[in-house]
Amino acid sequence: MSTVIETRKLSKSYILAEEVRALRGVDVTVESGEFIAIMGASGSGKSTFMNLIGCLDKPTSGEYILEGIDTSTLKPDEYADVRNHKIGFIFQGFNLIPRSSALENVLLPLFYDRKERIGNPIEKARSSLEIVGLADRMGHEPNQLSGGQQQRVAIARALVNDPAIILADEPTGNLDTRTSIDIMMIFQRLNDQGRTIIMVTHEPDIARYAKRVIVLRDGMILMDKKITERHSAVEDLANFDEGRTEIGDFKI
Repeated sequence: MSTVIETRKLSKSYILAEEVRALRGVDVTVESGEFIAIMGASGSGKSTFMNLIGCLDKPTSGEYILEGIDTSTLKPDEYADVRNHKIGFIFQGFNLIPRSSALENVLLPLFYDRKERIGNPIEKARSSLEIVGLADRMGHEPNQLSGGQQQRVAIARALVNDPAIILADEPTGNLDTRTSIDIMMIFQRLNDQGRTIIMVTHEPDIARYAKRVIVLRDGMILMDKKITERHSAVEDLANFDEGRTEIGDFKI
């Protein structure tokens, strides 16, 4: 496996009424093909950490290396290119354009592909929607789709640029139990195909579908361990549909 992400003493402070240290010297290495759940209470630093590794913000100090690129050396336009080409984002609120079809929403990141890496954008967007099981919903607008289908569109949009990593921020926060398991089934399938996924979640029931969990507290790593008994979303979904809702405890 190759190293996708390496952070060294990554820190972030904000100046409000006084200095707030949101992240305090975090060291993390992420190898290709990992599926990591980031957990922690409100104010623990998990959203700040995701913003930094998603190149949505810059650290106050420390280093962030993404696929061998020291992001601190990048100019603003290079930073934007890294964000668009190497990172796929999935959000709790889906962030879809209301009056655009599923296909048009998935195409959106390719409009910013200044290097034109994708030869046939429409075909690539169609393929991404097929991967998430929405081949028959490409022309539907978000208000014509269920919450789970909207999140599938968001996943397809995250995949369309073939990113090095997929960052998911509370991807099941707005979904019911069955739909949440269904989305985790897609994540596990993508991860089994070699996709690197980092997911913020406050739900242990969702974290157990990952392979590794990192717990933050007060801007520092409290725990970083592999999950010893990873749950299968395929099996849990079958159990749920059969009325067996007891699907075990979360163990690390």
